[in-house]
Amino acid sequence: MTLRIGVIVHGPGIIDSGYAKKIIEILSKYGVVSCKLGGTMGRTAVIDGNLEDIIDISEKLLPSQSIKLLSKSNDILFLLNYGKSTVTGHTFGYKVLGNAGKDINLVQIERPGEDDGTIIQWNEKSDEILIDNIAADLDLPVIKADEVKSLVKDLTGYDKNNSCIERKIAGVSPGENIMVNGTIVGKATSDELVIIGEDNHIVDMIGGIIKQHGLEKLGEVDLSTAIVKTGLLRKADNIKPRIIEHESNDNLVVAFLDHAAEDIYKYRDVDLLVSVGDDTTLLSSDILYRFNIPIIGITDGDLDKVVLEGFKHKDSIIIQVEPGNDDIIGHEIHDCLFDGKEKINIEDISTFTSRLLDVIDKSGLEYKFVDKQLE
Repeated sequence: MTLRIGVIVHGPGIIDSGYAKKIIEILSKYGVVSCKLGGTMGRTAVIDGNLEDIIDISEKLLPSQSIKLLSKSNDILFLLNYGKSTVTGHTFGYKVLGNAGKDINLVQIERPGEDDGTIIQWNEKSDEILIDNIAADLDLPVIKADEVKSLVKDLTGYDKNNSCIERKIAGVSPGENIMVNGTIVGKATSDELVIIGEDNHIVDMIGGIIKQHGLEKLGEVDLSTAIVKTGLLRKADNIKPRIIEHESNDNLVVAFLDHAAEDIYKYRDVDLLVSVGDDTTLLSSDILYRFNIPIIGITDGDLDKVVLEGFKHKDSIIIQVEPGNDDIIGHEIHDCLFDGKEKINIEDISTFTSRLLDVIDKSGLEYKFVDKQLE
C-alpha cells in the first residue's frame, strides 16, 4: 500500500532557502505527497517561487489547522520550518503540536542546512526506517520529543491567575518587534520576554516596551491562544518578486484597509487599495506588487519595519502626514470617499486620487509624498 505523506510548510524561510521544494521532492520518493501552507506569511514566498501547484495556498490556515486537515487523509505528516534559531523552531513545533493534538503522527524538519538543523520525531508512531532514510537524505540528526520538551518547556507557556495572565515568549532578541495576532504591540529590550495581560488586555511587558497605539488597534486578546511573533516577517535579502498580470475590473474597484492583521491577499482582485498605517502600507504594497496592483498609502512615519525589503508598484503613492494623524485622515477618507464601506467602484484612478488629496488638503495638515518607506 502506497504511503500517504502530508506536508505542512510554515513560514517564508523554509521556502526562500529552497529547502521546502527539495524536501518535498525527497519525500515524494517514499510515497504520495500532499502539501499545505500553514500560516500566512509564507504565501508570498510560495508565489515568488512559483510553487502554487506544489504547495496549496488556497486557504488561510494556521499551522495547527493544516495539520488537522492533512492528518485525516495521510499516514504521516512532516512539518517544515526554518526558525530564526533552534529555540524558536523547537518551541514552535512544541506549541503547534499542542494545538493540533498530541496523538498526530508528526515529524518536524527544522532549520535544514544549518549546523543546528534537526529532525524531531514528535511521537513513537513514526516509521523509524523512513525517518532514518530521510535523515540520511538531508544529513540531519534525529532527536526525540522528550529531548525537545525538556529544552523548551520552561521557555514558553503561560501562568494564569483569575483574570491575570503572564505569557512567556522564547527566542527573542533585543530590538525585535513584538507582534500579537498580526499587530505590532511593542519592541523587545531583552532576550527574555513576558507579556502580561489582565481582563483580556495587554497591560505590561517584562523585557519589552509597549507600543500603545498597537494595543489600541489590537483590542481584546486571549494571551493563552494568541499568535505571538518577534522579529521580521520575511528575512531573505535576495527576494525576486514574481509579478502576476492583473486584469482590471469592468468597473474599477477600490478597497480600504486600515489594519495589517487583515488578509491582504483577499484584495488581489481589486484595482487600487487605500491603506492606512505605516506597516499596513508597507505590507500591502509589498504583497499587491506581485499582483500588479497599486496602492495609496496613508502613513505618518512611524514604521516598525516588518520586512527586510518592500516592493512598490510604479503607480503607488505613499503619503506621509504629520505624526499621529494617519488614522485620523484615514477615517476622513473612509467616511468621505468610501461612505464607510470596504469597497467602492470608481470611473478612473486619477480622479479618485485627486478627490483623496482634496480630503487631506481640507484637513489643514501638512503632508509629503514618500518614494521609499525603507531606506
